[in-house]
Amino acid sequence: MFMQRFSSTPLGARLARRLTLHQLDGWGISHGTRLSDAAALIVAELAANAATHGHVPGRDFELRLTLTGAVLRIEVSDTRGEKRPPCPGELAALPSVVETGRGLLLVEALADRWSVLDRVPVGKTVRAELDLPR
Repeated sequence: MFMQRFSSTPLGARLARRLTLHQLDGWGISHGTRLSDAAALIVAELAANAATHGHVPGRDFELRLTLTGAVLRIEVSDTRGEKRPPCPGELAALPSVVETGRGLLLVEALADRWSVLDRVPVGKTVRAELDLPR
């Protein structure tokens, strides 16, 4: 398992993505593979959402990566509980003229499973799972 807290800023979101790639490479998931690229994009989107929509002044967001025999689990947690994203199956397609708001659509397209969970004592966690190739 890898866990790290980051400042709720664009720089924190970029660092989360970079450290994800580094950690995955250390676990034997090479940079540039389908799994590595999908995980990096999911982390980038969830970390950007945490820094933008989940930002609470003075509070960080947390990234947790867990690798089991069959699944890579990505969890991004923030301390803002009142701004919950839509859950899987609730995302609506956006008009092509809209320039933002597609992050969770990408997560839904790339992840094998994803969910939004309550975080104790406060906040939320967005979890995405990628099945490892056999």
